[in-house]
Amino acid sequence: MNRAQLKRTGILRMALGGGAADPLLPAEGSGGRPAPFVLRALRIALVVCLYWFTSITMVFLNKYLLDSPSLRLDAPLFVTFFQCAVTATLCLGLSLGAACGPPGCPSLPTLRLDPKVSRSVLPLSIVFIGMITSNNLCLKYVGVAFYNVGRSLTTVFNVLLSYVLLKQTTSLYALLACGVIIGGFWLGVDQEGAEGTLSWTGIFFGVLASLCVSLNAIYTKKVLPVVDGSIWRLTFYNNVNACVLFLPLMMLLGEFHTLYHFNKLGSPSFWGMMTLGGVFGFAIGYVTGLQIKFTSPLTHNVSGTAKACAQTVLAVVYFEETKSFLWWTSNLMVLGGSFAYTWVKGLEMRKEQEEPNLRSNEKNETGV
Repeated sequence: MNRAQLKRTGILRMALGGGAADPLLPAEGSGGRPAPFVLRALRIALVVCLYWFTSITMVFLNKYLLDSPSLRLDAPLFVTFFQCAVTATLCLGLSLGAACGPPGCPSLPTLRLDPKVSRSVLPLSIVFIGMITSNNLCLKYVGVAFYNVGRSLTTVFNVLLSYVLLKQTTSLYALLACGVIIGGFWLGVDQEGAEGTLSWTGIFFGVLASLCVSLNAIYTKKVLPVVDGSIWRLTFYNNVNACVLFLPLMMLLGEFHTLYHFNKLGSPSFWGMMTLGGVFGFAIGYVTGLQIKFTSPLTHNVSGTAKACAQTVLAVVYFEETKSFLWWTSNLMVLGGSFAYTWVKGLEMRKEQEEPNLRSNEKNETGV
């Protein structure tokens, strides 16, 4: 197995197992001579800052659209539907722009809606709808400061599903890290209850979001061959399917009636914020891939953990909240457990990648 294959395997396993590729594996480059250290460091810093800005801004934007007292729009499915529509439109528009542009433009796969492919992607799209909807509903019912803890069980579900579906066992150290995450989650729930801000509805959707994120990774790996391994095409089909499936759901839950009586439906500022939320929803997928490309899967997970910490502090300051020592402890347990799990899985994958090379060297030395 060559180096590129090892790296792709590491990224796919990180999606399911929450782990990372080799911690010492250099970032994917563009070929040729390596750039000077200062230039590379600056580029990495800019990419990480872009990821932080996009991710944190998207969370605050969604919180405004879903639960703002000034907006008072009780239509979470419509907000999610609109963001999917913006993402599908941007995918199609960028693909057409690249096809019609000059020869030097980046090459993007041509997008066209094939009903057969759309049906094949449908199982993933259903999980995808569950993931983005439960994420938004969790954010609607809990504060931004607690949002990270409320949906922190993704790693735990990764371990459970890996064992149940793939019969993959997990090391003791990784299980201990999961235990810390679970402890931080329950302590956070307890402290939210003590402060009178606990929403069991938000907790339910947070746990459901964690489960759907894990399932989404599994189904993504199964469905990728249908779209020739193109994440770009998969994103397009996923969001087109989601737009179609959201329409009957919105009708069943009465959101069209809510929109009809919404007093800001003709407001340009409202649609501007909705469009901005959709653009950031599209951008987060791109900048996530960009951060993995210019750093490594391990660094991406560490960056995501640090971003969650910064997001929590910003939310507490912005909303002028006062939190107890134990509340902060629950956040630190979740973040620390997530970081420890990522690091342990990274070291394990590094060891697994080194073993075939060691066996090969031993065979060469003995002349076998």
